[in-house]
Amino acid sequence: MESPAAPVAEPTQRTQQTESGPESTAWQTVPGTAPVPATARFPATRHYRGVLRFPVIRQLIRFTGVGIVCTATSLALYALLRPWLGPQLANAAALIITSVMNTALNRRLTFKITDQRRAARDHLNGLVLILVALVITGGGLGVLHWLRPDAGVADELLTTTLSGFLATAVRFTMLRHWIFRRARHR
Repeated sequence: MESPAAPVAEPTQRTQQTESGPESTAWQTVPGTAPVPATARFPATRHYRGVLRFPVIRQLIRFTGVGIVCTATSLALYALLRPWLGPQLANAAALIITSVMNTALNRRLTFKITDQRRAARDHLNGLVLILVALVITGGGLGVLHWLRPDAGVADELLTTTLSGFLATAVRFTMLRHWIFRRARHR
């Protein structure tokens, strides 16, 4: 026994292309419907499933990718500069160079900010994050050399990596809630 088919609902808004020419993309309304502006564009939306539906999770994943690249670069610069500059200056130089790169990459990739309107201000605010990272990683190196004055480069790399994890957590929080708060939900 079949049930009767439900009536098909008419769309609430109908549009048709104008007769302005073959390349025209202007739209007008069909009489009796709401108007649609000729320049109306509807953004493509993605529907994420599971934990990816939360913007912070997607941002953390992208932030982690940027962090891996920047950490590898920082460690390589530290190991390269340490023989000439010593541990504290090599750490500072590596952090400054990679923090500028990190702010630019996080701005574009993690928080999806592509316009250049506030780029200079974002990088100036990023300098504060460099200072925070220097205090955390430099403090870690200071504690290492206080506890073990004969610590080698491998110990210093391990210490800067571990203290870098703390600096990274602080960095993400400050980027998300202070510098790039306008893009928190992307």
